[in-house]
Amino acid sequence: MKRFFKKLFSFLILIGIICLLVYFFHGWFERQIMKAKGVYYIYKGDQAYSQDNMAKTLEYYQKGLRYYPGHYEAWFNLGNIYAVYEDYYSAVEAYKNAIKHNPKFVMARMNLGIVYSEDLGFFDEAIDQFDTITGIRPLKLWIPFVYSNVKSIRGNRGIAYFNKGVAYKRKAMYLPLDKKHLAYQYLGEAIDAYSDALKILKRNYDIYYNRAVAHHLRGEYRAAGQDYCKAIDLQPMKFEAHYNLAVLLRHTKHYRESISELEKAALLITESPDDSGLQTAYIFNLLNEVSRRFMTADEYGTSRLTDEPKGSMSYTYVNGRIVADDDFDKAMIKNFKTCSGYNSFEEDEDEDF
Repeated sequence: MKRFFKKLFSFLILIGIICLLVYFFHGWFERQIMKAKGVYYIYKGDQAYSQDNMAKTLEYYQKGLRYYPGHYEAWFNLGNIYAVYEDYYSAVEAYKNAIKHNPKFVMARMNLGIVYSEDLGFFDEAIDQFDTITGIRPLKLWIPFVYSNVKSIRGNRGIAYFNKGVAYKRKAMYLPLDKKHLAYQYLGEAIDAYSDALKILKRNYDIYYNRAVAHHLRGEYRAAGQDYCKAIDLQPMKFEAHYNLAVLLRHTKHYRESISELEKAALLITESPDDSGLQTAYIFNLLNEVSRRFMTADEYGTSRLTDEPKGSMSYTYVNGRIVADDDFDKAMIKNFKTCSGYNSFEEDEDEDF
């Protein structure tokens, strides 16, 4: 009996301590209960997302965040969902809330910057986000053979520089008429950002291609040509670099080389599942126009009409489609990697195009 009363006394003391803690720290306990409820509903939202049930996902996330507004990963996921459904202003608010609760959340800043730049046209706000990312120095962890985040940290910085370049290029393109004189400056800022990105992401088609476009728009044709050629070497089967290089070569009166690149662009665009027919028609019209210029150009003369343009190919068709064996396929890729007019871009820097 004595032992029973002893245990009862100890139990009552424990209950008393708990009651005192709840009384003096009731706010903290209430927050933990709310947080637990929030985590539960966010977990339910994750499950609904994995089942592709977006209506339930939004319902659970919103309910969970009412209980636990500090769950920055849930805000990030919510922002991604809003962005997919093109509710960009809601996406911005969700990403801002994620950043509010975790200022070093790189991916939230990255996605916020992309929405600002590519969907809303808030270029300065986008550039601020990308600059912030490049200045964040998160903790680097490296455990041999187990885990390392060093590569991902560097990669994110490279992507931020690239996106900053895209934002500056778009800013230059969408200037009002009274500020068009600033385009050259903003394109220069884009080129600097792309160059910073290439220091980290050294062999990247998109960076070389976009830097080439910025040089091209500034009238820096030699630098543009060199970057188009580097992009083509990395991704020879993408038509955009071939086409833009052809336009550049046409402008600089390198008609033979322009025809070669237009032929490649025309073939690639006709094989693209996204081709609407309009792009193909435009490329072939341009090809015809350049071919006429080539045939009448003084530097080549009419005696060269039977010459095949450099890099021209013959193709085998079955039911309207190209059929290539391994040898032909390899030869075709090698041909597409050949950058027409490359030697022109390597000539003396003082030469005037």
